[in-house]
Amino acid sequence: MMLADDVSLAGAAPAESPLAPAILRGLGDRSYDKRKNAALEIEAVVRSLQESRDTDRICSIIALLGQDFATSTNANHRKGGLIGLAATAIGLMSSTKLYLDALLPPVLHCLDDPESRVRYYACESLYNIAKVARQDMLAYFNQIFDGLCKLFADVDMDVKNGSALLDRLIKDIVAESESFDVERFIPLLQKYIRRTNPYIRQLLVGWITVLDSVPDINMVDWLPDFLDGLFNMLSDGNREIRQAADGALAEFLREIKESAFVEYGPMVSILVGQCNSKERSNRLTAITWVQEFIALGGERLLLFYSDLLSAIMQCISDPEDDICAVAGQTNRDLLELVRGTSRGFELSPLLQSLTAELSSDHVPTRMAALHWLNMLLEKAPAEMGRYIEDLLPALLHTLSDESDEVVLLNLQVLARIGLAQSEFQRVLNSIMDVFTEDRRLLEVRGSLIVRKLCLLLNARSIYMALAAVLEGKTDLQFVSLMVQSLNLILLTAAELDEVRRALKASFQPNAAPEDTQVFASLFSCWCHSPVSTFSLCLLAKAYDLSAAVVSEFSDVEVTVGFLMQVDKLVQLLESPIFLHLRLQLLDVSAPSYPALVKSLYGLLMLLPQSAAFRTLRDRLDAACALRQNLAYSTAPPPAQLPPAPSSTGTAECNCM
Repeated sequence: MMLADDVSLAGAAPAESPLAPAILRGLGDRSYDKRKNAALEIEAVVRSLQESRDTDRICSIIALLGQDFATSTNANHRKGGLIGLAATAIGLMSSTKLYLDALLPPVLHCLDDPESRVRYYACESLYNIAKVARQDMLAYFNQIFDGLCKLFADVDMDVKNGSALLDRLIKDIVAESESFDVERFIPLLQKYIRRTNPYIRQLLVGWITVLDSVPDINMVDWLPDFLDGLFNMLSDGNREIRQAADGALAEFLREIKESAFVEYGPMVSILVGQCNSKERSNRLTAITWVQEFIALGGERLLLFYSDLLSAIMQCISDPEDDICAVAGQTNRDLLELVRGTSRGFELSPLLQSLTAELSSDHVPTRMAALHWLNMLLEKAPAEMGRYIEDLLPALLHTLSDESDEVVLLNLQVLARIGLAQSEFQRVLNSIMDVFTEDRRLLEVRGSLIVRKLCLLLNARSIYMALAAVLEGKTDLQFVSLMVQSLNLILLTAAELDEVRRALKASFQPNAAPEDTQVFASLFSCWCHSPVSTFSLCLLAKAYDLSAAVVSEFSDVEVTVGFLMQVDKLVQLLESPIFLHLRLQLLDVSAPSYPALVKSLYGLLMLLPQSAAFRTLRDRLDAACALRQNLAYSTAPPPAQLPPAPSSTGTAECNCM
């Protein structure tokens, strides 16, 4: 091992000991005072040798102290050797830097000594050497820091206290330095940042803070290397460590905001992981950082949209209200950022993440995912078209979601897909397939789904397309059930007002071809349900056809279900939808009047003696009474007979 100015320890070993026997005896004595006095004598000897430039003897003294004392099996000798090495450094003063390669190894070695007092003296010796060498110690900083980590985790309180003094001194030296090599230190910081020992954590966060305060050191550049460990300290059991870590993170975030350029990418994955942490403070701080990154980074985060979204989705349903609030606002910020992004970006990672979130256990997360899908379909319909086939199964599954709010938003997304002419039929076919496989969904949510689609898309197109789809089905029982559901919606829902108007106009003399086509399309399909067909004819004012249909009911198997449908229809006849029909019962001179009355009486004849029977009978009785009254009031007066002849014929004779 070579020293500066070609000073070599190997060639400096004299034939006899470089120190007097009395000094050697005192140095290994059990008494602290004697060892201390011996160290003072060594200091004086070394100072004298330094003045005379006797480097060989100085090297011999260091070798003797390091090899014969500091590594001795006798604990007192090791203590004496450590004190002697410190005394040597003090004696050398400014020349200490020439001998650090020989002075430091035995001292650092003793930091692992099994004897706590030896470890304490090693700490003290290192402190004294550093106090003299100052900036020159930085060449050995990693070894010293490694030793500090051991001392801070020591079980002996004296050692801990001594390490704290040494730590402050080394921090002062680094703060004064203009050439501290952070790059060499970072791997060591990464090594210890994952330790959970509270004393080591305290040491590390202190060093991170100090280095960050040095003007010539930009710790933000190295932040990804220890950011995860710093976040983990937020959940430490020691309150002081938590506060120190929180303060350090807050300072780094402030510096990031003030920096002209920051490399966000390496930190995004760390924040995503911390958003999944079990610790509340970690999640809250991480999602706050994500929010700031989105505000600061903008389109520079283009490659990390999917990762950021994953972090947000994790927190948006957090059990903690404050985390949910921050995550909700962060989600809106990112959504608006992506909506306004002018540069192209890969949709696939985003869609994979969103599709997975549709299966989340939490309603807010599923809602957020659907809002994202809706926005992407609006922003880039052409690009999204390539992913519809993969996306559709997840959306169809979500129709069975327990939350109506989720289902309604999901239908918005499906309707957005259906806006494309090429996808309209696919969406309806897929929904009908879902109803075929899940009859309970049809019963529970069928009306909601159909009505919402009619509201979002064109109701007339929806009904005509559904009728065409049903005509192609081979499961006639399902078709009949589906027709009954669609018919009930047609007769009750406000969303179908346009279709009802078209049906009412379809048999008028000046009916538009498109209105006529609506009736023709529905009638062909509605024939799978006799009562639905009959009600469709009544709605379209096709009374001749309804009379013909009701006459065919004699060939229909009258089941309880059939009678329930008839009962329901009678109730609907009293609703505002059929106001036109009830008023037409007044127009006894209309050509369609007989067919209308026949239709309603035919319906009445189908009913057993029930409330519905009495309701319809009373309505028809009222109409018949009106007809009779009208017939009586418009009939000609009866012919008048001539007056009877007088009973006294004499008067007549007298007149003659």
